[in-house]
Amino acid sequence: MDSLEDLATFFGWCTVINIGIIILFFIFMVSANRFAGDLFARFFGISSEEAKATLFRVFQQYRLLIAVFNIVPYIALKIMV
Repeated sequence: MDSLEDLATFFGWCTVINIGIIILFFIFMVSANRFAGDLFARFFGISSEEAKATLFRVFQQYRLLIAVFNIVPYIALKIMV
């Protein structure tokens, strides 16, 4: 990375890829909510409702991490460039 423009491009693509992952995860959770809950409940030995709540919490934390580590640096670099 030689310049701020290259770094901004990097964070821009990181943001695009991570938002794509968020969209796929959201579609999976909406379309296969019961399946996902049952699958993770059996895998981790917890109740289906607890598994669904945990998946939702992980989804929310992932969104927050994307905002903090991808979107905010991208916006800051775009302001600087």
